[in-house]
Amino acid sequence: MQPSNSGDVRYDDPWYDALASGWGESAGGEVPSARRRDGAAAPADVYLEVQRSAAFQEVRSRYRRFVVPAFTAFFAWYVAYVVTATSAPDLMARPVAGAVNLGMLAGLGQFLTTFLLTWAYARHARLRRDRAALELRWDTQELTRGRGGAS
Repeated sequence: MQPSNSGDVRYDDPWYDALASGWGESAGGEVPSARRRDGAAAPADVYLEVQRSAAFQEVRSRYRRFVVPAFTAFFAWYVAYVVTATSAPDLMARPVAGAVNLGMLAGLGQFLTTFLLTWAYARHARLRRDRAALELRWDTQELTRGRGGAS
């Protein structure tokens, strides 16, 4: 059964958009203003203002300075492992200790570097970005409520 605008559309449907279908619009059809009636800035304006701020740019810069090199190193290590495993199977089959060979150690090294990278990312976020991001969030909420902000 195809849903129609006759009332058989469920409101809890995540694909349902009341305003796109015309439901929920005011009778006058007027577009809401960019500012709230109580003097507080519209959320879109606040978020654009915060996005342009130096504090936000610093948080994004710190994020990128960690993520780009970490991704590059991890991706290179992963590609090297896959390429070596497919192009040099004799090297990967070289025994290290008993039944353990170089390929098994490299595969376990992939898991180890995944855990280390996760730990390093969480530590970096906690030490370098979380406090500044929390202050930005607080300022954003204060600006949205119309109380100014700490910046």
